[in-house]
Amino acid sequence: MQHIPRAALILGLMGVIPFAWGALTLLVPPLAQWGVQTLGPRFVGPYVQLFYGAVILSFMSGVLWGFATKAEGGQAATGYALSVIPALWAFFMTGGGPVSAGTNLVFGFLGLLLLDWAFWRWGLAPAWWMHLRGLLTALVVACLAVGVLRG
Repeated sequence: MQHIPRAALILGLMGVIPFAWGALTLLVPPLAQWGVQTLGPRFVGPYVQLFYGAVILSFMSGVLWGFATKAEGGQAATGYALSVIPALWAFFMTGGGPVSAGTNLVFGFLGLLLLDWAFWRWGLAPAWWMHLRGLLTALVVACLAVGVLRG
């Protein structure tokens, strides 16, 4: 088992905070009310999850693009083509209501995990990558599931 660098683990877990906050505000109405009054309605419930989820899928496209730069020839072309899928998924699949958008984000993050695995398998991602991505994906999907199931 490869050790996840401390900074990567801490920053990755901090990146889960908006998903967890969204889930908490769905489960605890007084917290949601406080959030709406203090932060605004865009920063509670499924709204923060959906907006932030689209941002993160787009960010991860950039990460995969960076991994593709390590490849050559046909593998590089394949890597570049695959790397844009999460951003396009977020763009095209997060419209509609919060339940359908949340469901599509769940599938987007699970699909991203498959792409992470492919880049890792090709030796383009760090050895510890799948340990980090598996943990973060599980947490994100669990938080998004709260929004999907509560909707």
